[in-house]
Amino acid sequence: MASDTRFFRYLALISHTLLIVWVTLWQFTFTTTYSYSTLFIVLFYILPLLLPYWGVLKGKPYTHAWANFVVLFYLIHGCTVVYAVQAERWYAAIEIILSTTMFIGCSAFARKRGRELGLGLKKLKDEMKDEKAYFEGKK
Repeated sequence: MASDTRFFRYLALISHTLLIVWVTLWQFTFTTTYSYSTLFIVLFYILPLLLPYWGVLKGKPYTHAWANFVVLFYLIHGCTVVYAVQAERWYAAIEIILSTTMFIGCSAFARKRGRELGLGLKKLKDEMKDEKAYFEGKK
């Protein structure tokens, strides 16, 4: 694995881990403005982050790619709280920073590692050329 690919892997892994810890601390310890049930917090705030965690730990590019869809929820949540809840603005700012770094790390790692492993999609012109050769009996 190339050094820049490794850097983005660790950026994604560290950000993901810190986001899990931060959201857990925030929702169970720091929040004062509202009170959700423990089940609600676990199901809607913590569980979505845990779903891709094993694949991120193992360094799977595909898991890093779809983990971006999960982390966008936390980015939106952080932006909403920064705007709407003045008392928790700084907590949300940390969530935004961690979500953004996780997104960058996951995106870059998935792209770079996928290319290293040859998992990328073929270009359309190459695909069309292969398809034409197949139907013309040249392949």
